[in-house]
Amino acid sequence: MSWYPHVTVATIVENNGKFLFVEEIANGRRVLNQPAGHLERDETLIAAARREVLEETQWEVSIDGVVGLGLYRAPANGVTYQRTCFFGRPLSFLDSASRDPDIQEVLWLSLDELRQQQDRLRSPLVLDNLEQYLAGQRYPLSMIFDS
Repeated sequence: MSWYPHVTVATIVENNGKFLFVEEIANGRRVLNQPAGHLERDETLIAAARREVLEETQWEVSIDGVVGLGLYRAPANGVTYQRTCFFGRPLSFLDSASRDPDIQEVLWLSLDELRQQQDRLRSPLVLDNLEQYLAGQRYPLSMIFDS
């Protein structure tokens, strides 16, 4: 039996002290996450991050840097996810863009508002990555190489 991690991206998008989140259904319950998803074939990590934000929130964003890379093993299914977390800023809301039907709601939340809902986080990485970003853990996009 072969094993491989699932490659995912997530993006922290900040605007006036609020952060962009999505509410989605996972394992039968409503959870909060940064706009995030799986890398697709022949796609760069940065392109995947832009695409996921647009598909899930209708926001076009700039991808400005990297917060970090991490592994997470989901207790619900035992799958290991390799997550690259980016940060960026909103450029424009595209009302004409279709939103992923799995997204229940798009929210702008402060750190305190997110902390008040810790029991609703899709994984611990959601809050961990935001706290890392706010602590100044930010790296240039040049650390990512795509061929």
